[in-house]
Amino acid sequence: MKQHFVTFLSPGSFVHEETTKPIDSWDIEKAKEMARNIKERHGATPFAFVFTTRSRKDDELDSREVKRSGRYFLGGRVMTLAEVKAEMPTERILISNMECNGYAKIVVNDNSWRSIQPLDEDAASVPPTGGAEAD
Repeated sequence: MKQHFVTFLSPGSFVHEETTKPIDSWDIEKAKEMARNIKERHGATPFAFVFTTRSRKDDELDSREVKRSGRYFLGGRVMTLAEVKAEMPTERILISNMECNGYAKIVVNDNSWRSIQPLDEDAASVPPTGGAEAD
């Protein structure tokens, strides 16, 4: 038995708010449309989503994750460390975190509450449905 899911990530107080829903396939356009209906506490809406596939055999009680996508960011602005230093010179903690953790790029997303996330190699920035194109 196999089932696909999409998990939406929204800004939270200390950690991301997450909502997971079943989906027929790893369909980016369908996930973008589903994201429009997700609203978390304090009105937060998703800044990204990930796909997962869970599977189990007939003799297994619980399923396990067998595949996971990178993050798909719903819009936002991709910025390099040099751009952050030039445009946000007072954000010393952000700059320090990027330098110490080796983050070459981040995504700044303001589609609900501001979210700044590292842009990993397996991540992608996609324009949100009905929104502006991502940089």
